[in-house]
Amino acid sequence: IHTGESIVIAPAQTLTASEYQLLRELSIKTIRHLGLVGECNIQFAFDPERSDNYRVIEVNARLSRSSALASKASGFPLAFIATKLALGYSLTDLKNTITKTTPACFEPALDYLVLKVPRWDLNKFREVSKVIGSEMKSVGEVMAIGRNFEETLQKALRMLQVGIYGVVCNNLKFKDIESSIKNPTDKRIFAVVEAIKQGATVDEIYDWCKIDRWFLYKIKNIIDMETKLKNTVKLDKELILEAKKLG
Repeated sequence: IHTGESIVIAPAQTLTASEYQLLRELSIKTIRHLGLVGECNIQFAFDPERSDNYRVIEVNARLSRSSALASKASGFPLAFIATKLALGYSLTDLKNTITKTTPACFEPALDYLVLKVPRWDLNKFREVSKVIGSEMKSVGEVMAIGRNFEETLQKALRMLQVGIYGVVCNNLKFKDIESSIKNPTDKRIFAVVEAIKQGATVDEIYDWCKIDRWFLYKIKNIIDMETKLKNTVKLDKELILEAKKLG
């Protein structure tokens, strides 16, 4: 699936420390080999079952939509720093214009989550296929910031402004749940939600779509909270706070 059609989270939640460092080192080696100075992003295809099995999909030696997302997510002024580097400055000469204290050579570290969700308008076209793949069909994207995955995902889905209330409370129907998950469309995440509600296990859904179980369990947390709220006669402060933390 095209990265523009994908939900992207930063920082990465399902990579081990060694896997993260491996990709980081590969990125640095690639850029130094190509002799690039300035802004660049690299996309990897990474096998979660075998950490030694990876591919470099593409190297973009330019500013892109991904660059804007990374800059906003990390608070690191990529365009400004890249311009200064092109003019001959080094990272140690420059200060981060956001923090105004740390030098630009410091790698940003996040204590929050940032989620990018693409937005599609496929309903405007009568004969277009809603199956998503290597051809980009999304017309834009939203970015949400939160303290945990559940909260951030809920925020992002609401910001799409397509009549969605979040992960749950949507009146969406699917003729064939398994097929809707195996064949990705713009509504795949909601098919996953419906499958969990109908009793499908996380392992079954993983076999259908290979979405990491970590994300599936997080989605299940939201569904479990919806069920808990529906079955509660009187809401107390603790339950409301727990629900708010899940978005």
